[in-house]
Amino acid sequence: MEKLQNFIDGKFTSPKNGGYFDNYEPGTGKVYSLIPDSDSEDVELAVKAAEKAFPIWSSMSLEERSKILVKISEGIEKRMDEFVAAESRDNGKPLHLAAQVDIPRSVSNFHFFATAILHFASESHYMEGTGINYTTRKPIGLVGCISPWNLPLYLFSWKIAPALAAGNCVLAKPSEITPYTAFLLGKIAQEAGLPDGVLNIIHGTGPKAGDAIVRHPKIKAISFTGGTQTGAYISQATAPMFKKLSLELGGKNANIIFADCDFDDMLSTTIRSSFSNQGQICLCGSRIFIERAIYTKFRDAFVAKIIKTKVSFPTDPEAKLGAIVSESHLQKILSYIELAKEEGGTILAGGNRVKLSAPYDEGYYLEPTIIEGLDYACRTNQEEIFGPVVTITPFDSEEEVLMMANSTEYGLAATLWTSDLKRAHRLADKLQTGIVWVNDWLVRDLRTPFGGVKSSGVGREGGWEALRFFTEAKNIFIKY
Repeated sequence: MEKLQNFIDGKFTSPKNGGYFDNYEPGTGKVYSLIPDSDSEDVELAVKAAEKAFPIWSSMSLEERSKILVKISEGIEKRMDEFVAAESRDNGKPLHLAAQVDIPRSVSNFHFFATAILHFASESHYMEGTGINYTTRKPIGLVGCISPWNLPLYLFSWKIAPALAAGNCVLAKPSEITPYTAFLLGKIAQEAGLPDGVLNIIHGTGPKAGDAIVRHPKIKAISFTGGTQTGAYISQATAPMFKKLSLELGGKNANIIFADCDFDDMLSTTIRSSFSNQGQICLCGSRIFIERAIYTKFRDAFVAKIIKTKVSFPTDPEAKLGAIVSESHLQKILSYIELAKEEGGTILAGGNRVKLSAPYDEGYYLEPTIIEGLDYACRTNQEEIFGPVVTITPFDSEEEVLMMANSTEYGLAATLWTSDLKRAHRLADKLQTGIVWVNDWLVRDLRTPFGGVKSSGVGREGGWEALRFFTEAKNIFIKY
């Protein structure tokens, strides 16, 4: 049984308390490695290592930092097959999805910020006859990056890369449910020549390792992606210390479909936006609103496609959906399907656990599920399920669908399908979300701001927004 290790001060180390817990493979439901049960002692060691490294890393030229981050990007790419296999096994997602999305985008994250820092510029403000103001941006120092289990290395690198590029030293905690590719990243950092202590990867649970990072007084900023309740806890815990916070939290995204859409393009994309990664992407459109004129046509075509969707083990090349990430999460999703029935919903497709043959017979598999007949304000339509479950609802007017789409506490993303350009601009402006895709889904430009409003988070990631978050601005005035 392989024991994963923390990566602290450039070395792989066991947790100080000697404790480990099981890492389950979602595809089989069996333990296949052990995870360090780290706590505040391990975080303290990482803080000391990061403090020692910060003067070295922050004073290094932009070109030198950039070259090291490019090497990390290239190191992941050279071991693409190893990372893809590890991500698929650890998370339960189909192998082809990890190969097409997760690991390539992790490579891109490091490469993008390695080069972006070379072009990151500050502002100056000329005051005629008086003087000039100019702004400097310096690294914060020690920052904490805590990432979720749904896109493990992708979102881990999405935080770490800009933090490192800006000159900070990082204490990073991957999800305890999917730790393996973060463990592999430590090896890549060693090979790339990253100075000891610049990146420290601490495995463990949120209440022990994560909380120790959040509450440590020498860690000046926290970038967190995960559940809204945890985000609220982090806000409360860090408020007395005035830490910078970037919180990318839950979502209950609307997919709005008008009758004048390109129907075939919309249908194939809606299948992806509903069920990619078993619906375990914060950007998935779980509430589908269809203009009444095409509601029946959409419902019948959508259901016909979904009932043919193959749910299978992650390495099956024909698998469209793999395993849910854990038994507990599978049970949560199933409980919401039962809730939908209690609330008057009709299951049009799916709704059942899938049993595969050995050795996958104990894996966490679930049919993609479509539900109709629910009120827009019911719990199933208001609470985040985070699985392969969508509801479909007809609408009659722009005003009605905007009211329904904006009714939740969340405001991360929305998808809008229409051929009417004026309507597209009009509704995109009124949707209460941080991201709107028109006639597509999950198109990511790393230069653009990413994040949500309302209970979907605070702050933005991506592009200059990320580099601004991981730096402190100072205004300097010079009198003529």
